[in-house]
Amino acid sequence: MKGLQYGKYTFTCKLDAPAILPEYKGSTFRGVFGTAFKHAVCALKHPTCDDCPLRRHCLYTVVFETPLAVSPKSDLRVSATPHPFVLQPPKTRKQNFAQGDAFQFTLLLFGEVNAQFRYFFHAFQEAGMTGIGKRINGRRPSFHIIDIHSGGQSIYASETGLPTNENGVEWLTVTSGSTSEKTDRVHLTLKSPLRFKFKNRIERDLPFHLLVRAMLRRISSLFIAYADGEPNLDYKGLLERAEKVRTAKKHLFWHDWERYSNRQKQRMPMSGIAGDIVYEGELDEFMPFIDICSKLNIGKNTAFGLGKIGCFRHSIMS
Repeated sequence: MKGLQYGKYTFTCKLDAPAILPEYKGSTFRGVFGTAFKHAVCALKHPTCDDCPLRRHCLYTVVFETPLAVSPKSDLRVSATPHPFVLQPPKTRKQNFAQGDAFQFTLLLFGEVNAQFRYFFHAFQEAGMTGIGKRINGRRPSFHIIDIHSGGQSIYASETGLPTNENGVEWLTVTSGSTSEKTDRVHLTLKSPLRFKFKNRIERDLPFHLLVRAMLRRISSLFIAYADGEPNLDYKGLLERAEKVRTAKKHLFWHDWERYSNRQKQRMPMSGIAGDIVYEGELDEFMPFIDICSKLNIGKNTAFGLGKIGCFRHSIMS
């Protein structure tokens, strides 16, 4: 089993004019990227994709209008195929930027779309020319790409203004069972709001079994859609054992946020859990899932950068 192709591309950009951006920038960057990507790859320029004869062969449809292709054995209620990308916006909460200020964002790609990275690059180039943030003096401030890092190296050729043919694509695999390293304590940080449902309602707390449920759902759906198929895991047993792990300490809060959907012409709730939480118990068999999900984002609205987890501190059993 090869696993899941995983590409991480960190763009460094520079503003050509002063800019005003929101505190959390996920919706802003996802919006300009989506518009630019459709313009970059759409051949027939139909208003919608529904009646386009190229629908089944179009990269835009693959990336943004993924059909339901998930039928998991795990009974984790995966209701939609995940998008093959995550757009992690700039980490800063800064809102007022000067001309010449630099910022970074990261694009994660899953599966075969990594081979089409240049289309994503051109979309961000076009988004830079169109501009981002609030209009100032009648237009949105533009930006340009100055570097791209992937796999620990620059893949941007400044002399041509294009990415090189090299990239840092790796293969992610899922293993089941205990590891040789015993862990009884883990500190988890929610780096961006985590939004997920349990029993058909949005959760505001994160007991360990719900974290494991969200991780398994994310892993299962991505591997079915973009890799070798559903991992052979003991889902029921994992969830039963996860309920025995206790919360030792937590500082969680509800992050209120909503975005305006141009397609649906209404404001959409995007609120979720943020903060830190510490778990204690027999954790070693769950660490591979935490490690892989720190690369994938979990929960709902991951395309906007939600559900980024990290900052783990392991305490090893003696």
